[in-house]
Amino acid sequence: MKQFITFVRKEFYHIFRDARTMMILLLMPIIQIILFGFAITTEVKNAKIAIYDPSKDISTQRIIERLQASDYFEVTRYLSSSSELNEVFKDGKVGLVVVFSDKFNETLMHTGKAQIQLLADATDPNTATTLTNYASAIIGSYQRDLMSQTNIPFQIIPETKLLYNPQMKGAYNFVPGVLGMILMLICAMMTSISIVREKELGTMEILLVSPMKPIYIILAKAVPYFFISCVNLATVLLLSVFVLGVPIAGSLFWLIIVCLIFIVVSLSLGLLVSTITDTQLAAMLVSGVVFLMPVMLLSGMMFPTENMPIVLQWISNIIPAKWFIIIVKDIMIKGVGIGSVWKEVLILCAMALVLIIVSLKKFKIRLE
Repeated sequence: MKQFITFVRKEFYHIFRDARTMMILLLMPIIQIILFGFAITTEVKNAKIAIYDPSKDISTQRIIERLQASDYFEVTRYLSSSSELNEVFKDGKVGLVVVFSDKFNETLMHTGKAQIQLLADATDPNTATTLTNYASAIIGSYQRDLMSQTNIPFQIIPETKLLYNPQMKGAYNFVPGVLGMILMLICAMMTSISIVREKELGTMEILLVSPMKPIYIILAKAVPYFFISCVNLATVLLLSVFVLGVPIAGSLFWLIIVCLIFIVVSLSLGLLVSTITDTQLAAMLVSGVVFLMPVMLLSGMMFPTENMPIVLQWISNIIPAKWFIIIVKDIMIKGVGIGSVWKEVLILCAMALVLIIVSLKKFKIRLE
């Protein structure tokens, strides 16, 4: 029994000495329970909406007050003309626009009927459906209160219009996210493993004594994955357009340029991982924990980042896939020009530059 206890104690020492194992064992459950308990939800809260109210009468004001008072909506913009309707969606600042008809209250009181148009951004079909349902329910509650006060069968009819994806195809939503995940997995995970494999097998030293400079050896490891990712990019785009029926509404040239920038970012991440790990298993764990989970949960691929706690929204800002998915959705689905997404493109370029500098600096230190 004493020997058994000694062995158990030894195993505890092994575990406690390995900081990475301790982080996985103790930190991962905490992160997962917080993510799935508070952040990962399909419920939509504080969604940013815009109002176009040419009538500005008592009925429209009361409906707007109810929308604003709910936990679901946050009125961020008031449009002054109908010409702003398309622009406000292309800016990506709102997910829903509530459009009142002219002389709304007067029409309602005289005819007993009035219409409200609900314009939703359907690039994310689930969120668009949820927002229009919430808005319709709030408008319905105002209608019921009005009828109970006057005993007149008023009818306020919400007319829903889904922009960019009127057929509510799910492919419109998941294609940009899957594209980002494929490029991330191929570039980052595979690059990190390929270089670590050389170090683990002891063949990296053989490569380093060759006439070629170390930096070129390292870049040579990344180049094949760049071209493989380009092939994957072409394959996914062709399947998306001709099999899934997802159109490329914007510029194909700028879409490819953005994808190439994202591939460079992912390759740089893989190089960075290869500098801080010594084994393929460690590289896989780091890639899985640091890349795969955040891309799936915090990039907006599956769950809207706007509904997450503010801390997780800040964390999501450092995930390259978040900005890539936003750009691809805007160019591919909405058909906007590069001028509407220049901030996101600059963020990706800055990330690529920083990661390349850090990765090369780390490699230089290790190889000297």
